[in-house]
Amino acid sequence: MTATDRSLELITTAAQAAADKLAHDVIAYDVSDVLSITDAFLLASAPNDRQVKAIVDEIEERLQKELGAKPVRREGDRDARWILLDYVDIVVHVQHSEERVFYALERLWKDCPELELPADAKATRGKGEEHAKLVESEADGEPGGQW
Repeated sequence: MTATDRSLELITTAAQAAADKLAHDVIAYDVSDVLSITDAFLLASAPNDRQVKAIVDEIEERLQKELGAKPVRREGDRDARWILLDYVDIVVHVQHSEERVFYALERLWKDCPELELPADAKATRGKGEEHAKLVESEADGEPGGQW
C-alpha cells in the first residue's frame, strides 16, 4: 500500500508552507505500509519556540485555505517544543531543533520510503546543522557573530 493522492497533496502543501516559514530539515515519509492509522509523516524543525508556532500556524492555515483540511487533533501548543497536527491522512511534526535531535524520528522511519517534496522544502535540508554551527561560533566569540 502507498500513500493516497490526497495524502501526497496534503504533504506537498504542508511542506511548502513549512519552507515558506523558514523551517529546517523538512522531510516526509510514506508510513502507510507500517502504520494503519495514517499514510504519511511530515517532519520539520525550527531553532526557537516562536518559529515552531509560526510554522504550525502557516501549515494549518494553508491546508485549510487551499485544501479545506482541518486537523482532527493539535497537540503540544503549550510548550511549543513539539507540535503535532493530525489530519488522519497525514501527521505533521514540527519540533524545536533540540527535540528533533533528541528524539531522532528519522531514525525510526528510515526504512520507509521518502516522499518527494517541493524544491523549497528540499532546500531546507541541513539548515538545522548550519544554524547550530552559527550559534556555536557566536557563543565562542568568533567573527561573524552579533558583537
